Amino acid sequence: MKAAILGATSYGSRELIKWLLRHPAGVKLSYLGSRQEGMKVSDVFPVFEGVLDVAYQPHDPDAVPEDTDVVFLTLPHTVPMECVPRLLERGFRVIDFSGDYRLRNVDVYEKHYKHGHTDPANIEEAVYGLPEFFADEIAKAQLVANPGCYPTAAILSIAPLAKHGLIEMDSIIVDAKSGVSGAGNKPKPDYHFPHCNESVHAYKVGAHQHEPEIAQYLGDLAGAEANVLFVPHLIPMDRGIFSTAYANLKKAVDEEELRSLVTEFYENAPFIRVKQGENLPRTKDTIDTNFCDIGVRVVGQRAVVVACLDNLAKGMATQAIQNMNIMFGLKQTDGLV
Repeated sequence: MKAAILGATSYGSRELIKWLLRHPAGVKLSYLGSRQEGMKVSDVFPVFEGVLDVAYQPHDPDAVPEDTDVVFLTLPHTVPMECVPRLLERGFRVIDFSGDYRLRNVDVYEKHYKHGHTDPANIEEAVYGLPEFFADEIAKAQLVANPGCYPTAAILSIAPLAKHGLIEMDSIIVDAKSGVSGAGNKPKPDYHFPHCNESVHAYKVGAHQHEPEIAQYLGDLAGAEANVLFVPHLIPMDRGIFSTAYANLKKAVDEEELRSLVTEFYENAPFIRVKQGENLPRTKDTIDTNFCDIGVRVVGQRAVVVACLDNLAKGMATQAIQNMNIMFGLKQTDGLV
């Protein structure tokens, strides 16, 4: 297989390169496009010294070689919509890491991303890349919208309860924490070490672009409108997502019964691990893996669901490879376990 990456200097692309290089399908990186054209990959990411000492090529979707099988876009939000139409016209299959094709409603996109959408036609063609629910559609897709890291944790944790009609869909609260790498590698004051070390803060409360993404796909899975309050926090660690979701139960449910339901719901999902007994997920257990760990509790008339994953892996790069595997008829687990 041959894969191209546009935007190949991001944290997500570093993880993507790392995992693709050891993929059993023998994936060849046919094109690494970046605005840092001419610099060597190993200069930007010293971890690849002696492994990938090639130079970056121009950030140009028209220069991607014709025999490329899949193009990964690890670009900032609003940039992929400039590339996707040209790539699809050339017949490439595309996996986009941004939010440009996750939301079906253009008005909602423009409200939350503060940018006009120039490619609404392909929003309708995009498939949401959450393999646990949309594998059949992903297998046939030309364009996959790789989910956000926060929504991946939130949707995976709440979906079994929503799909079984156990919770009030207007009562969902998601309190989530992310490592600093989730903000990307562009220097910003809030992510400067003296600002964020030994400090935790909430941001974009009720206004984060991932809130409508969570609500949209939970609503799809439940067959009912979802009202979600999403409160994200930045915590002083490199990577990881810790998500706690709360929702009112429609009826009394025993905790063990709820845990069994979630376990059975994901019995065929190779990267979902449901914690049993008193154990609850910890971020350390999912770092540098494609796993999402889930734990459930019942407190009075509320369900409490905890989920942990690596924001750069299951929340980004390895989930994209899981999607690639499905698109090309490989095992979901290839290169990921």
